[in-house]
Amino acid sequence: MRSVVSFVSFFDSQNKRCWLRRFVTTLFTFTFSLLTSLAQYNIDRLVTIGRSALYFEDYVLSMQYFNQAITAKPYLYEPWFFRGVAKYYLDDYAGAESDCTEAIKRNPYVVSLYELRGLSRIQQKKFGDAIEDYTRALKYDPENRNLWHNRVLCHIQNEEYPEALAELDTIQQRWSQFARAYNMRADVYMQMKDTTQAIEAFSQSLRIDPYDGQTWAARSIISLSREEWDSAEVQLNHAIHLMPEHAGCHINRALARFNQNNLRGAMADYDMALDLEPNNFLGHYNRGLLRAQVGDDNRAITDFDFVLRLEPDNMLALFNRAVLLDKTGDLRAAIRDYSKVIDEFPNFWTGLEFRAGCYRRLGMTKQAEQDEFTVYKARLYKHLFGTQPRLDPSQMRKRSDEDVEKYNQLVVEDEQEPEREYQNDYRGKVQNRKVDMDYQPMFALSLEPPRSDVRQNVAFDRQVDDLNQQKLARTLYINNIHGATDNQSSNQYFQLIDSLTTTIQRSTDTQQAVRLLLVRAIAYSAIQNYEAAIEDLSTYLHIDSTSVVALWQRAVCQSRINQFQASEGTNIDLKTANVLGDLNHALVLSPQNAWLLYNRGNIRAQRHEYRQAIDDYTAALQIEPALAEAYYNRGLCHINEGRQAEGVADLSKAGEQGLYTAYSLIKKYQKK
Repeated sequence: MRSVVSFVSFFDSQNKRCWLRRFVTTLFTFTFSLLTSLAQYNIDRLVTIGRSALYFEDYVLSMQYFNQAITAKPYLYEPWFFRGVAKYYLDDYAGAESDCTEAIKRNPYVVSLYELRGLSRIQQKKFGDAIEDYTRALKYDPENRNLWHNRVLCHIQNEEYPEALAELDTIQQRWSQFARAYNMRADVYMQMKDTTQAIEAFSQSLRIDPYDGQTWAARSIISLSREEWDSAEVQLNHAIHLMPEHAGCHINRALARFNQNNLRGAMADYDMALDLEPNNFLGHYNRGLLRAQVGDDNRAITDFDFVLRLEPDNMLALFNRAVLLDKTGDLRAAIRDYSKVIDEFPNFWTGLEFRAGCYRRLGMTKQAEQDEFTVYKARLYKHLFGTQPRLDPSQMRKRSDEDVEKYNQLVVEDEQEPEREYQNDYRGKVQNRKVDMDYQPMFALSLEPPRSDVRQNVAFDRQVDDLNQQKLARTLYINNIHGATDNQSSNQYFQLIDSLTTTIQRSTDTQQAVRLLLVRAIAYSAIQNYEAAIEDLSTYLHIDSTSVVALWQRAVCQSRINQFQASEGTNIDLKTANVLGDLNHALVLSPQNAWLLYNRGNIRAQRHEYRQAIDDYTAALQIEPALAEAYYNRGLCHINEGRQAEGVADLSKAGEQGLYTAYSLIKKYQKK
């Protein structure tokens, strides 16, 4: 009997040990799988936040998230790829190429990796390597027309014209109505100096797509080179109608108009080109010559001053300025400029004559006679020095031609080639915005004071001020400027979040912890971790459901997530309703809050509910009459509703309040 009992007890103990072992094993397996899934979730979330930052053009911040993902899981290709995209937009093409190479090592079957590396190599003039990338990508996606397009352009850049023409034959067999293929064919013929076939190719392209401004602009280059000024002007008229903000087209049309003695039209084109591209060398130089020709000497001097800031050693610009200073009576400044040119070109007799004239008018007879004697000797022995050519203002010189005798000739580029535009889908894939982003952004809480030329005083709200009176960890500000962060500022935010997290976890004071939770949410917003910010704000609202500030900030964070998700093709109608719900709730609690009214106006404007948006902006302006952003956005709503006069009036008010970008829109819509 004892043996039976002992056997039973032994059996029970064995069962307990087995059960315990199974329990521990199961618990370990569950815990490991849970941690693994959480780790995977965290990595996915890091990549998502990084892509969101990429969408909002905060490239440095996005790289920090991708760096964390790479450190945690270096075998995933996506963080490498997206970090390469960020580097590409920061013009770090070598870095983008390197990251794409690492991504390809991890997954060599993704076409986008070769496509981005090809673009990065193109920017580094590695056209042969880019061709290899496009060739490998086409193995996996042979129907990708963009890849064929870019590979042809690389062949053209490498002067591999037979290969380019052969590939164009293939493209035109597959896509017979692809107008740009004819443009590229024309480009090849132009490089081969066969303008007849180039014109035919452009004509084919324009028959397929007469609304491509680049084609009209490229066709005009041939007319300009043949001095067919009237045809060039007609073609450039089409190009400018289709691409009104293309400065180069205005520069070229000015040249065509000048050669048809249409000085007023040429001047208008140079003015427009410089409005669009203020640092354009040709625009300032040639406008300076035209102004000098019509006697507008002081403004011509201003143009040459600008040219000389761009190119301090440009002797022709310096001589033109000297002539103008001479004419306007600033003789010592004219002598200074003449002397610099003569030091560079000692046999420039025109310069010596002009300087002698300045010396005589200043009573410096000795110096004048020295210059005049030098010119006299040159003319006496002209068989040694050659004849002084007559100056013809109607002629033109190449930009690289530094013959100082051509100082008063209009300048043209050495070689005018059609613009080669590589097909680049990355802006579209990452930042294909589904909402109207022309509106001024929403106001939100920030830990940084606003850096704005528009608002001289710090934006005020009573609820925000009440929170600041409670001695939070950081002062809260109202801000609508979401500038890109640099490494230093983003690191400071990461450190602040870590510090706040530690303090919250250790705190025994619930009220203090809740206040810190709000500050942490705003810090998360600054580094575009909007999901974490919403989690903190939702927790805060569980404790204080009447917090206007928390509802306000949560609405802004959700709207930013919505913008990114809309670009990914996600339906955001329900989430937009949540944003409006938070704003409506906050406005019930604080109906006189101009910033909330403005924000609700933004959401309604993005939903094309322009009448309701206008009402919100109007209500905001009744509370904050100097709210320039509300005038700006209300103006756009009026224009979208077809009330152009009201829209321009509002934009004008926004400009008066310091929002100077409104003036470019006024010019645009007044023309329409």
